[in-house]
Amino acid sequence: MARRPRDSVAFTVVVTVLVALCAVPLALVVALSGAPGTVLLATVLAALPVGPVVACFVWLDRYEPEPRRLLAAGLVWGGVVATAFALVLGGIGGLLVPVTEAASLAVVAPVTEELTKGLFLLLLLWWRRHELDGVLDGIVYAGMVGVGFAFVENVLYLAAAYDGTDGVGPGGVEAVTGTFLVRCLFSPFAHPLFTAFTGIGVGIAVGARSGLVRVTAPLTGYALAVTAHALWNGSTLFGFGGFLGTYLLLMVPAFFFVAGLSVWARRAEGRVLRIALEDAAARGLLPAVDVPWLVDLQARRASRRHARAVGGPAMLAAVRDYQQAAVELGFLHHRYLRGTPPPDFAERGQHFVARIHAVRPHVALPGQVVPAR
Repeated sequence: MARRPRDSVAFTVVVTVLVALCAVPLALVVALSGAPGTVLLATVLAALPVGPVVACFVWLDRYEPEPRRLLAAGLVWGGVVATAFALVLGGIGGLLVPVTEAASLAVVAPVTEELTKGLFLLLLLWWRRHELDGVLDGIVYAGMVGVGFAFVENVLYLAAAYDGTDGVGPGGVEAVTGTFLVRCLFSPFAHPLFTAFTGIGVGIAVGARSGLVRVTAPLTGYALAVTAHALWNGSTLFGFGGFLGTYLLLMVPAFFFVAGLSVWARRAEGRVLRIALEDAAARGLLPAVDVPWLVDLQARRASRRHARAVGGPAMLAAVRDYQQAAVELGFLHHRYLRGTPPPDFAERGQHFVARIHAVRPHVALPGQVVPAR
């Protein structure tokens, strides 16, 4: 195993400490938002859209699946750290510069919430840059942070709607149903969508050759995230007509833009991976005949089914390890070919090649001879 970079340790420590510090006050905020039964009902309702939205991002993240612990860290960051920081910053801002409720909703909330959500992406860019290979990775991590943030925020909104403390109506089932329909059914993608603009900027910065682009791309993405968020929040100030108009004219087109960009980036990853692995094979880093079985997603699944059938769990584990190491090498090699390799390119490349050479004798892809045990 390659030694663990200090940057990875620093990232883990910072995220863990911030989660621990923010968990207690946030838990108090949730607990005080209503009676235990109300909070339980709000939590169940808020959790309903989480699975389907997360599944969409996991589906996008299939060519080079990101570490599950980092995806989970993004969810926790959004639900705990970003939410707590947004509440604190919003409260401090209101004390220092008194603003109206409308200004807080349309200006303060978008600025602080997108800042605290986007901070996770900046930490990745700073300390775990090797986990980011482009725009799609930025969108996936941003989506996870947005899902976590939306979940906790929805718990608070649903509880307030049921208790009648949201200032809109008397509360009860009718109020919580309306809030559920708007926040959980019609716009479960809202927060992931806003933060995706920051993720796109971070993804562009990772592969940029220009220092100016590496700085301005995340800032531009953040500005777009704040703008979209502000327009969405501001639409609620103009009644149902303003909300519906913004939903149809802004949210739906923005959703299809980001979704289309994500699908395009996912397909582009397949082409990039094929070119990089073919070049790596030409350099003798792995067998050229294996490349088709590593690039195509259906071929990968077929390889795993074949491994389980002919070699049992041991060969299945070997094939999984081989695929992961080869794909990681492919995307790393792509950055080398682009002229934007990470600082630890040589060390990481040697580690992946060593893993490939160690496990390849124990792998039989479809149509190949099963290795003797």
